[in-house]
Formats: sequence, structure tokens, C-alpha cells
Amino acid sequence: MQTVTVSPKFQVVIPREIRQSLQLRPGQKMQVIEYEGRIELIPDRDISELRGFLKGINTDFDRENDRV
Repeated sequence: MQTVTVSPKFQVVIPREIRQSLQLRPGQKMQVIEYEGRIELIPDRDISELRGFLKGINTDFDRENDRV
């Protein structure tokens, strides 16, 4: 775990190792969530980056009659 400092403008710098492992880009949007007393940053991804992430999911189940 790494430590960061909050600046007087309430800014933090994400450590290089984390930026590289998550492939973050300058100007990229992030969602900020307060959860159980902590702050979570969730990077927004382009829709094109999400293509295929459900590959192999099991879609073989009974549907209700009023659903397509």
C-alpha cells in the first residue's frame, strides 16, 4: 500500500505503478465513491474497451414470457 498527500487544493497524485497497471491516461474521467469510510476511484472506460468482456457468459436460462 502506498501513501499519497492531499494538497491544499484537495488534489492527490496517483502513484506511477498504479497509473501504469490500470492504463490511466491524462484527462481520463473517474467516478468517485465514498464507501464504508473510504474513497474509491473508478476509471471510466470507453465503450470500445468493454467489447468482449462478457465473452463466454452462460445465457442458457428460462426467461419470463413477457420478456424478449
